[in-house]
Amino acid sequence: MRRLILAALLSASVPALAAPTPKEQLMQPPAGARHYVLASDAAKHGDIWSWKVPDGSIAYRMSMSLRGWITEEDATVKLGADGRPVAIKIRGYNDEGDATEDFAVDASGKATWKTTSGEASAPFGNKIYDTKGGPRLINENLINVLVAAGEKGVDILPSGRGSVTRGEKTTITGPGGPKTIQLAFVKGLDFNPFPVWLDERGKFFGTAGIISMVPEGYEKNAPKLRDLQDAATAKMVRDLAHQVLTPAARAPTLIDHVLLFDADAGQFLPDRAVLVQNGKIAAVGAGGSLKAPAGATRIDGTGKSLVPGLWDSHQHIGDDWNMVQNVATGIVNVRSPGTVLEKALDIIKRRKAGDLIAPDGKISVIVDRKDPLAAQGALTVSSEAETVAAVDKIAKAGLWGVKFYTSMTPSWIAPGAAEAHKLGLHVHGHVPAGMRPLDAVRAGYDEVTHINFIMMQAMPQSVVDKANTSARLDGPARYGKDVDLDSPAMKAFYAELAQRKTIVDPTLTVWEPLMTSDGTKAPPEYAPYMDVVPASVARGFMIAGYPLGEGLTRDDYRKSFDKMVGLVERLHKAGVRVVAGTDGYGLELVRELELYNQQAGFTPAEAIQSATIVPARMVGMDKTTGSIAPGKDADMILVEGDVSKNLGALRHITTVFNDGYRIDADALRKATGITGMPK
Repeated sequence: MRRLILAALLSASVPALAAPTPKEQLMQPPAGARHYVLASDAAKHGDIWSWKVPDGSIAYRMSMSLRGWITEEDATVKLGADGRPVAIKIRGYNDEGDATEDFAVDASGKATWKTTSGEASAPFGNKIYDTKGGPRLINENLINVLVAAGEKGVDILPSGRGSVTRGEKTTITGPGGPKTIQLAFVKGLDFNPFPVWLDERGKFFGTAGIISMVPEGYEKNAPKLRDLQDAATAKMVRDLAHQVLTPAARAPTLIDHVLLFDADAGQFLPDRAVLVQNGKIAAVGAGGSLKAPAGATRIDGTGKSLVPGLWDSHQHIGDDWNMVQNVATGIVNVRSPGTVLEKALDIIKRRKAGDLIAPDGKISVIVDRKDPLAAQGALTVSSEAETVAAVDKIAKAGLWGVKFYTSMTPSWIAPGAAEAHKLGLHVHGHVPAGMRPLDAVRAGYDEVTHINFIMMQAMPQSVVDKANTSARLDGPARYGKDVDLDSPAMKAFYAELAQRKTIVDPTLTVWEPLMTSDGTKAPPEYAPYMDVVPASVARGFMIAGYPLGEGLTRDDYRKSFDKMVGLVERLHKAGVRVVAGTDGYGLELVRELELYNQQAGFTPAEAIQSATIVPARMVGMDKTTGSIAPGKDADMILVEGDVSKNLGALRHITTVFNDGYRIDADALRKATGITGMPK
């Protein structure tokens, strides 16, 4: 759960907090402590323990390493007579920085809380505090109170209201034999309802997902629980799809007198008209020149811009509600650089049947070596032969690409890539430990994902050799600021990438919040949304930044981020194709384009092309989508404002055309937890 707060709702000041408590000073669980496991289908990633301390409080200790994303946290929680926490203390750190958080209710009934992003107070009353972070199991206290309240819900501090709806029951097996648990959906704490599992007493049992959190000994049940909750979510989004994707929404539409972005030519054309009919772009002409058929919807495009539907070239599709939100925010096509194979096929099937509002696009599957550091959701392999077999499996499923990951044995890349190319698959990915990006490209990569792996070309060998650990993050953060981007070696690197027609997917918006944030304000990726997303989501956007390495300052990390942006600028100038992607919610995409335009030397047209026609060409869909031209699919967004002067206008979407369906963007945003137009 991402935790957030709307700055407008509470007056807050930035607290003076000490440095994060180091791992060595955190509590250690005693023998007999409750033990939860954090695991994906690929590997175990961490542990959480809970136990009672002498004063009656509940203690928690979490330790997790997700391929270098480190979490070391502890917490104590004191419950009141009604089960609501009246005192919480969280210590330690995670991948977003200092996890320190304090909450307490005084004798007068005033609740006060303090995190790295602010402190505030309010009457406690009948409310319950929702922590910004902490060991994941700490959320059991909140869930248990919401379950007891039922669908009527409970008011939340700092803001919002949460409730729980119960679903079906199922039987699982574990150390104690068969056990009956029940699915429940929590509302009000995230964009959309999210699933949890309750035990026979109606108390929190665990969660299932890409990374599941279940009591030790119950890990094997996670896939079953995930399938059940996914089926329940699919019913919710199916009902929404049937309400939105109607024959009336596919009726002819004429948009007249609009500023049109011609992605093929890279030009902004004023006063144009576009006719949509039978799901296609039927005609494009001068404003006022096209005649609409009888019964068509007419839209006055004065003061608006019409842009091809956006592509997010780094969107790990899988969550149904997030895919709906992608469409609501203008992303009508995606390139998923890693979706579980079976999930990918299910998404394609339901979208085709009209049971899911989702972007179209292409999907890759991750392949990684069997290892504790293997990517979650990957097909894991133990040899060159198994690598080739995994590639064959992806091709047989009819998917688009293979994404190799950081724990792959370098010698397996070339034969795996050769097999992929023989079968017509795209090859991309993280750069395996021990390889530099140019090694991966020479071994067969068509594309390198994430700018930190491009930066690996200039990293010390000690960083390159451990790129499947936190070194892939720590190295570019520490040494990036000192890289000479214009050295002969780096210039030769850019030139070879361009000569080989290598594509780069930078995901700068992954790095900007981590490298530059200090908790004092919302990162630029999320600032436009802070007033229109759930309070808990907004609060989670306020991060303290990636933990600083020894002897380094936040300004050092900011300088390293500036070098990452400069690296994108040089790649672009050298003729390397860049595709815009987020590796996030998708809300970050417009900021990615702003960074290209404002800091990396792209024109506004070039920035938009990186999220329209360039990715369409990359995946071979440019004959049907990626630009607005007669005969192409009607995949477009209509936005308030002039995008040639302000790329931020791409957030101000009024109408989305997806597969020819005309969709009210505001209504769809609200269905996915965004209550109004972003700033």
